[in-house]
Amino acid sequence: GANFGIALAKFIAFFLTASASLLAEAIHSLADTGNQLLLLLGMSRADKPPDDRHPFGYKMESYFWSFIVAVILFSLGGLFAIYEGLHKLHELDAARAAGESTAMEHPLVGIGVLLVSIVLEGWSWIAATRLVNRLRGQQGLFSFIEGSKSTEIIVVWMEDTGALIGLLLALAGLGLVLATDNPFWDVYATFAIGGLLIVIAFFVARETKSLLIGEGATEAVQEQIRVLVEKAEGVVELMNMRTMQLGEDELLVTLKVHWDSGLTIDEVARLTNALETSVRAVIPSARYLFVEPDVFDPDKTKAAPKDD
Repeated sequence: GANFGIALAKFIAFFLTASASLLAEAIHSLADTGNQLLLLLGMSRADKPPDDRHPFGYKMESYFWSFIVAVILFSLGGLFAIYEGLHKLHELDAARAAGESTAMEHPLVGIGVLLVSIVLEGWSWIAATRLVNRLRGQQGLFSFIEGSKSTEIIVVWMEDTGALIGLLLALAGLGLVLATDNPFWDVYATFAIGGLLIVIAFFVARETKSLLIGEGATEAVQEQIRVLVEKAEGVVELMNMRTMQLGEDELLVTLKVHWDSGLTIDEVARLTNALETSVRAVIPSARYLFVEPDVFDPDKTKAAPKDD
């Protein structure tokens, strides 16, 4: 709602000033409004229970809609800003060639709208940053973004960061127009905003694509599972482990375990159930956990790929 209100204010300021950077920012805020609605849709659909067609549930819907957000940021945000900058540049060149005035009308109105928008976006960015800092703890910011399984938090934080930087760029452009009476600063700011949104869209798409095609659990979670398996009663060796993130709080885990050859089938079944219980107690997100018993065969290991 706040983003939609900011978008309306920016559109009004654009109509009064004809500022390309304000139009780019207005479209950006409108895109952010739609993007957040898409994220809410993804979160809602991700809560659907598993069914026959999707036995592992719908958690990955949130990743899909986050990827769509990246596409909208790239096209409706970044590419539109670049287009608008080129269009404004052509208009200014044509006006100068015809001897017409290129002075911007009511630039103070645009600056006022941008200042209010910066306050509102800044408040939103601080709230999102506090949440990110609380979740990442001592982990580095870029490392956290790279390893996070919650696309909604990452997308919202990156959108807020892009919105705040974009507002500052637009403000700098209008401020320089006012100070130098050179309207081309507005065009340069528009190009900068477009480039910024394209970069953010690239990073959002990169992270969500990785999760969409089947990203594994973090190294810390995999190490926890490995320790639990190797300490379990009757386990000789953990031969292989595969993990896949199905959603922020759901994980698919497959284990190939070499059990003690002296165990009976009933004992292996009992110990397998105990192993699954112990893993889920430590890692509740390991909702789908499959354990395959196997026997280590040196000849087979030499013939097959190392991770088979």
